[in-house]
Amino acid sequence: MEHSQSADTGSGTGADTGAGLLLAGRYRLGETIGRGGMGKVWRAHDEVLHRIVATAGRFVAEADRLVLHARTQKEARAAARITHPGVVTVHDVLEHDARPWIVMQYVDGPSLADAAKEAGTIEPREAARIGLHVLGALRAAHAAGVLHRDVKPGNVLLARDGRVLLTDFGIAAIEGDSTITRTGELVGSIDYLAPERVRGGDPGPASDLWSLGATLYTAVEGTSPFRRTSPIGTMQAVVTEEPAPPRKAGALTSVIVALLRKDPAQRPRADEAERMLLDAMEGRQPQAAQAYVPTQRVGREELTSATTPLPAEEDSASTTTPTATPASTPSHTPAQPPTVVPRPAGPAAKGRGRWRTAVLAAVLAGLVAGGAVFAAMQYSGGGEGGNTGRDATVPAVTEQTPGPVPAGWHRVEDPEGFSLLVPDGWKRQTDGDNIDYTPDNGRHRIRISIDPTPDFENPYVHVLDLEKTLKRRMQYQRIKLNQNTYRDQVRSARWEFTWYEKQEFPGPRHAIDQLYFTDDGTEYALYMSSPESSWAVTREQFDIVLRHWRAPGEQVG
Repeated sequence: MEHSQSADTGSGTGADTGAGLLLAGRYRLGETIGRGGMGKVWRAHDEVLHRIVATAGRFVAEADRLVLHARTQKEARAAARITHPGVVTVHDVLEHDARPWIVMQYVDGPSLADAAKEAGTIEPREAARIGLHVLGALRAAHAAGVLHRDVKPGNVLLARDGRVLLTDFGIAAIEGDSTITRTGELVGSIDYLAPERVRGGDPGPASDLWSLGATLYTAVEGTSPFRRTSPIGTMQAVVTEEPAPPRKAGALTSVIVALLRKDPAQRPRADEAERMLLDAMEGRQPQAAQAYVPTQRVGREELTSATTPLPAEEDSASTTTPTATPASTPSHTPAQPPTVVPRPAGPAAKGRGRWRTAVLAAVLAGLVAGGAVFAAMQYSGGGEGGNTGRDATVPAVTEQTPGPVPAGWHRVEDPEGFSLLVPDGWKRQTDGDNIDYTPDNGRHRIRISIDPTPDFENPYVHVLDLEKTLKRRMQYQRIKLNQNTYRDQVRSARWEFTWYEKQEFPGPRHAIDQLYFTDDGTEYALYMSSPESSWAVTREQFDIVLRHWRAPGEQVG
C-alpha cells in the first residue's frame, strides 16, 4: 500500500471525511467551510435549536493536547466577556474523540484574507469601513479586559449582509486570568505581531491596533507589509524595518502609517483611530493622522525605525535633510505620507544588513535567554499574501537555487499549477486526489498530494497520525521522521520508511516524503517510492525533485 493523502490513510485530502458526524448528540457536521488555526472549520446543524453553526475540530500532538484544551476554553471565556455585534459568538465547547471542538456563530461570507485574495485588493473606503467595525470590536474587548493578540485578515469575517465580525480569541490575553502560553512563547501570526511583542515585551491595546494597521495594509495593497521568506526575516522586518509606502491606500494611507509606528506610545489611541477611519471611509483626508506620520530622512528611511544609531560608515554614506524629524519622535505638524527613497547597493548597504542582523540577533538572544519557545508561532498567511522577494540578510537554501536541469530530466508544468522535474519517459497518472509520475505504472513513482484545508496544525502531527494507520495495515518500519525547514517554511516534515508490499508490487519497498505548508495554509506532500533494490537511485532522484519543485505561482529557477 502506498502512502497517500486520501481517506484510506485518514488525512482526508479534498474530502469531507467527517461529514454527517454527530457531536455531543447535537451538532451534525456538514461540509467544510474553511481552515482554522488547528484544523478544519465545518458548517454544522444544531439539531436541538435548529440553526446553522460553525464548528472547529482541533488536532495536535498528544503532548500538546492539554494546552489545546485550555486554549479552547480560554477562547470561549474571552468571547463570552465581550458583548458586541462585531465579535463572533461562541455557543459551546465540547470534547469528541479526545479532542476539543468549539461551536460558534455561523457567518455566511468570506474572511478578509479570502476576499482580498480573490479581488486582489480591497478599495480603500471599504477597507476603512471594515477597519471601523474591527476597531469597534477591539474597543469592546479592551473594555472587557481582553486583548485579542491575533488580529489579521484571516480572523476578520465579512458577512454577505455587510456585517464585519472578529473571530478567534484562542490566544487572547484575559485580564486576571493566568497565561496559557509557555514562558517566553510567541503566539500569533508573526507578520501581524507588534514589534513590542516580538521583542518580548508585554502587549497592550496598542499592540492590537498595530495588528489592525498591518491588516488594513494587506487589504489595500494585496500583500503583507512585513512578510519575508522566512520567520526570522519576518521578525527582523517587524522590529527594524519600515514597510514600503502604501500605493493604493488613498485617504487610508496616513491612518495605516500612524497605526504601524514602532513605538506603541506613538500610535493613536482607539478613539483617535476611530475618527481617522471615519474620515477615510467618507473619502476625506484624516487630518488628525498627520500628527502621527513621521517626516522621513532621504536615504535614511531604515534608520528612522530604529532606536540604535547606525555605525559611522552608515552616516558617511547618507544624504539627509537637516531639518527632518526622526521617526522615533512624533511629529505634531501636518506632513505628507512618508516617501521611501531607495539607496544604491554598496559597502554601506552591506553594513546596514549586518547591523540589522545584529539587532535582531540581540532581540532573539534575549528571548531565548528568557526561555522563549518559537514552535507556536504561526507562519501562515491564511491567504493573506506575502513578500515574494528574498531578504538579503537570510542566506539562500539549496531548494531556492536549483541549478541547471540534469541530463535525462525535463520540466513538467502540471495542470494543477505546480511544476517539477521528472526523468525522461515518466508519465502522469492520477490515483484519486493524488498525482503520480511513473515509468512503470507505479512500481517507481513520484507522487504529489495537495490538501488546501489540512486537518492538522503541521505536517509532523499529520505524519504521526498516518503512522498509526500504516502500523495497523502493514509491516511498516520508520527510518526517519523529523521536523525540518523546506522552502523557508518551518511547518515542514521529512519522513522516510519501509514496508513489505503484499499486493500491487510484492516485496520490500522504501519511500520518502517531504511535507510542508505554504503561506496560504495548503499542505503539499512530495513523495517517492520504489522497490528496496533500487532505493539508492530513487533517493538521489528525490533530491533533484525537491531542488527543482515549484508550487503554483513560484518562479522557475
